[in-house]
Amino acid sequence: MLTQLSEKKEKKVEYVELIYDLIFVYIIGRNNSLLHNIKNGFTDPLSFCAYILCTLAIIQIWNFSTYYINIYGRHSVREHIFLFFNMFMLYFMGEGTRTDWQGYHTMYHIAWAIILVNIGVQYLFELHTQKNSANKKQITRMMLILFLEAIFVCAAIAEYNFTKSSWMSFAAIIFGMCSVLFVGQKNNASFVDFPHLSERAMLYVVFTFGEMVIAVSNYFKDDVTFNNMYFAGMVFLIVVGLFLSYGIFYDHIINRETKTNGLLYMLMHIFIIFSLNNITNSLEFMRDEKINLMPKILLLITSFIMFYAFLFALGAYAKLRCRLNIKFFLPVVCICCVFVALMFIFRENMHVNIAVSAVFVFSVSAIIFRFGKQNDTPEEISKQHLL
Repeated sequence: MLTQLSEKKEKKVEYVELIYDLIFVYIIGRNNSLLHNIKNGFTDPLSFCAYILCTLAIIQIWNFSTYYINIYGRHSVREHIFLFFNMFMLYFMGEGTRTDWQGYHTMYHIAWAIILVNIGVQYLFELHTQKNSANKKQITRMMLILFLEAIFVCAAIAEYNFTKSSWMSFAAIIFGMCSVLFVGQKNNASFVDFPHLSERAMLYVVFTFGEMVIAVSNYFKDDVTFNNMYFAGMVFLIVVGLFLSYGIFYDHIINRETKTNGLLYMLMHIFIIFSLNNITNSLEFMRDEKINLMPKILLLITSFIMFYAFLFALGAYAKLRCRLNIKFFLPVVCICCVFVALMFIFRENMHVNIAVSAVFVFSVSAIIFRFGKQNDTPEEISKQHLL
């Protein structure tokens, strides 16, 4: 048994997985465009709901695909065909993600349902290759979750055509999340390659940061003035600070050898990525005079808090010596309270607000960095010096 464990190799991220991820970078931009449909000083409520729905749906699809590849992916011809077919369907979802999204509702949901069924069918094929009863039960659970969510998505088409509401679409996403959280937690951790799974999640976060960097270019739409340079520089610092926070957590605190089924870890990343998308849009709103002050300030504050809340929730997967404690949380909470207070005090001065945000992000990054460094073992420190 020990020999088998020692011979087990970590699954490597393949090029086809990275190509698959690129389509999600495209759709991130499409999702963010929904928030630029301004009405009465903020995003049109219907567009805002569509943005939440589309963003969560896309990230959830990525989670389902990645989880299957992690456990059963062999990079076979069949698997690649299914993967590229899903990429093609994702183009339909991306095309249906626009300010006049109502006219593309049916096309969007058909593509969404087909993708879910596609992943479910891959589990169905795996079911006939497995002899272990525990593995068969795990496959059956994931397959049923995917097929049932696809039924919810199809029902959402009929609901919208008759009532012009999208509650069933949200119900589909909530069903998928809750099923994974409660039913999927029965999955055996021994089947999951957590180093691969955590690396895939990290790469998706990196792609999301790439979209944030692209958003900085909006500050150079007119002329390269000092004002534009100031805002662009501050936004870039915020992106760097957020990236460092996640990177330090991934490199120094997360135990990538954790024995886990990984489902909760992936679920947390849905909200980490969602919050990063919100931060991107919030930063773009900073200089937009069409957006009222309070909505844009509240969106930025809540997005920052959501990002750090779910980032720190990853502490459940921390190395034993890196368990987050009161000494870690106390200064973070104090800094957060000061940040929120200053944001409201200087709410009418975007130049100060953007600087306060940058200082806040780097302050939290410094606390994470110090905590991670303090808990590095001598072996890890020497390895970093060699690198």
